[in-house]
Amino acid sequence: MSAILLLLLVFLGLAYVVITAYSANLYFQETNQRLSKEIAPHIVTEVSPFLQDGNVSEDNVHEIMVRMMTINPSLEIYILSSEGKILDYVAPYKKIKLNFVSTKPIKEYLENEGNIFISGDDPRNPGKTKVFSAAEVNQDGKTLGYVYVILASEEYESVANMLYNNYMLKVGSQAFLFTLVATFILGLIFLWFITRNLNNIIQTVKRFKQGDLQARIPVKSKDELAQLSITFNDMAATILKQIEDLKTMGNLRRELVANVSHDLRTPISVIHGYIETLIIKEGNITEENRKKYLDIVLESTDKLKNLVTELFELSKLEARQIKPNIEPFFIAEMVQDIVQKYQLLAEEKKIKIKSEILADNSLVYADIALIERVLQNLIDNALKFTPEEGEIVIAVHQTETNLEVRVKDTGPGIPENQIPFIFDRYHKVSDEVVTPNKNGTGLGLAIVKKILEIHNTTIHLSSKLNEGTSFSFSLPKSPVPVETV
Repeated sequence: MSAILLLLLVFLGLAYVVITAYSANLYFQETNQRLSKEIAPHIVTEVSPFLQDGNVSEDNVHEIMVRMMTINPSLEIYILSSEGKILDYVAPYKKIKLNFVSTKPIKEYLENEGNIFISGDDPRNPGKTKVFSAAEVNQDGKTLGYVYVILASEEYESVANMLYNNYMLKVGSQAFLFTLVATFILGLIFLWFITRNLNNIIQTVKRFKQGDLQARIPVKSKDELAQLSITFNDMAATILKQIEDLKTMGNLRRELVANVSHDLRTPISVIHGYIETLIIKEGNITEENRKKYLDIVLESTDKLKNLVTELFELSKLEARQIKPNIEPFFIAEMVQDIVQKYQLLAEEKKIKIKSEILADNSLVYADIALIERVLQNLIDNALKFTPEEGEIVIAVHQTETNLEVRVKDTGPGIPENQIPFIFDRYHKVSDEVVTPNKNGTGLGLAIVKKILEIHNTTIHLSSKLNEGTSFSFSLPKSPVPVETV
């Protein structure tokens, strides 16, 4: 960075010297032209270069030469016709290379009374221009020609340029050296200031790389490095959160393996034990006991099958492998159908189950199969914990934009300290509450939560001990009308 800065400063310094020299030269020429603008008019006033017949007066021109060369030997004087033809001149060594001089800059100069900076043709150097003074020569209202005075002759300009170049070289070198050194020092200070902040960033990043996940870059300004620091701090916070999430997932994974192992071991042990008993007592077991043992084995295999099915379903939901097939349907009809399906099971347990539809239009927008799975799991959960003579109500209420579905039971309720964990995998209510059935897989409510999450809604829980529990969720009303037959 320092080397690049030095090269830039050298380039800028040289450009500064060149521009300054060019500007100073223009300033000198313009000053010379302004101060000398009366020379040509004075010549015309004092000595007329033309005779009465319009021809050039050689005597007068000679007199002009003597006077002007005495006063200012750097001048070149030319007598021009009205078309710009050089009729006579006074110039060192009588050396000219042009026969005509453009009258356009002369006329522009005279129109502005010599108050503008303008250059005209140099008869001794074709293609070059020089500052001049000019005056129009009139006789009887007719323009006879012009007196055209070059204010810096070739010899004068040669000496002046040499002195000027020496002066600019000296002054330019000093100014360039001073500017270069001063700017370079200031640039180094500025670079140190920038790299100091950059070093803080580098050191913090190294600390983070070495394992200090709490390392953060202090932000004290609003410049680009501050934005970089803020971005790094946000990134570090995100990485830390992801690490914490991975740790949590790791703990959940270990817990899952432990719970799955335990839950699989129980039915497998039961199945193994009773089949082993049937083999050992082959021929010595009554038909009644044989049927009893086989029923237990069948029940255990059902439990094992349900556990594997629900575990597989939950895993796919957590991995977002299940995409909901969103379509409009009547939630009230689904609720009534499910109530009819569970009516017999509820009667066997001496539990009353009913629906309560408080919505004029129950058309919702969701996945039919997944929402049916949600209601089944909630009702299964309610049946497990609702005692005999209890009641389960599945209600549909209408809000402004949604339909709310609620499953309420009259079970023993859930302790307040366990409510935040009730949707965790394998969470089961503690022994503080007496439950008639604890043989569930522990995955039903976790599946409910995941299904509703992929529908961009949440499950809400309210419970009071000895009064019951209520689960509710909302679904958007369908924007698509359904044709009825």
